[in-house]
Amino acid sequence: MSRLAIAVQYASRSRPLPDEASVCRWARAALTAAARHRPVTLSELTIRYVDRPEARTLNGVFRGKDYPTNVLTFPLSPEVADIAICAAVVRLEARAQKKTVTDHHAHMVVHGVLHAAGFDHETEGEALEMEALEVAALARLGVKNPYE
Repeated sequence: MSRLAIAVQYASRSRPLPDEASVCRWARAALTAAARHRPVTLSELTIRYVDRPEARTLNGVFRGKDYPTNVLTFPLSPEVADIAICAAVVRLEARAQKKTVTDHHAHMVVHGVLHAAGFDHETEGEALEMEALEVAALARLGVKNPYE
């Protein structure tokens, strides 16, 4: 796995937001899990925390969906990716799923980074592989299985 430069941007007024050190730790855990399954060339990653209007716009423009979603990943090349996480959606989902907001943020970062590393969940096989990687990365971070 190559060296990874991570930039964390905070464009959200929603609270709580994870600190930069935690976000970087979560991203690196995801890449470590990914690299155990296939070569990873990702070397530059931007993770941006956004509010609902920006998440809705991004989801509309890039996915044709007219609502804010929790996490969107934009692999710009095999080496560079951007991830947008809607903090307000993450907070609401955490409450609905009876998880801590911090644990759900960790899950969204791990999920987004795995997409940036080339993993997907379009087929059942892909979904099982990606979920297993998420669970493994989160377990190393002390976060329980988000699918239980």
